[in-house]
Amino acid sequence: MRNLVNYAVRYAKAGFSVLPMIGKKPMIKFADQPALTVDQIQSYWRSHPYAQLALRTTNFFVVDIDEHSNGADGFQSFKDYDHPEYFRDTLSQTTAGGGRQLFYLKRDDCTIQQRIGWLPGVDVKAHVNNYVMVAPSERNGHHYKWENHNPIVTASRELVTEINATRDDAVDATTDLKIDYTEKSGTATLFETIVDGLGATGGRNNALASFAGGLLFRGVDPRAVIQLGLLANANTDDSLTQREAKTTIESMIKKEIRRREANQ
Repeated sequence: MRNLVNYAVRYAKAGFSVLPMIGKKPMIKFADQPALTVDQIQSYWRSHPYAQLALRTTNFFVVDIDEHSNGADGFQSFKDYDHPEYFRDTLSQTTAGGGRQLFYLKRDDCTIQQRIGWLPGVDVKAHVNNYVMVAPSERNGHHYKWENHNPIVTASRELVTEINATRDDAVDATTDLKIDYTEKSGTATLFETIVDGLGATGGRNNALASFAGGLLFRGVDPRAVIQLGLLANANTDDSLTQREAKTTIESMIKKEIRRREANQ
């Protein structure tokens, strides 16, 4: 494993917000913080010479295509998309997990929404507090690799509009009907979390862990817990990445397994 500090410095000088990583987790608290300076980057890598490398999606976003995402084939979804012309040729990389990521600069004349599950197996990572691992980082012995030397181009307005749009077949789930409950059960709260999401940035992991624990306590099958947890995460405004959410849920499942084994 090689020291990536020179790559990190070059990314920073090119205007990107660099994150030093251990595995797929940032070494630092970075949400809503300014980008690291070159001096700070060099300091972190001196302390952790084999840290991996990620870039925050501050001035760019990523179309993240995953071949195996909860049973969906993102490559097939991308191939079947009705408007391939929206995807201008741009910088792209293959991921350590066999996926593919297209990098686009954000537009100045409109905002883009982060959309986890925009297409089956295709996520759009765009929130300023999200990030993506980049080449030449490695994970589990596999490397992220740039596919080309294209510049990162600005996304077309058509693509941004499509990403932000609600599906034509979506149903308006709002209603003026209300019931005044004086008390609400824990089970009711769990159901509402699926719809309302996990709450504000900063408490999402704990909220997801609590949600998964509540389901497991009530005897929900672990496979269903994972699916329901990912759904609650997808309904969160500033959602976790699917992998991060799945890792959090699986940690609660393992904890529950240990608890049950200890009580046998």
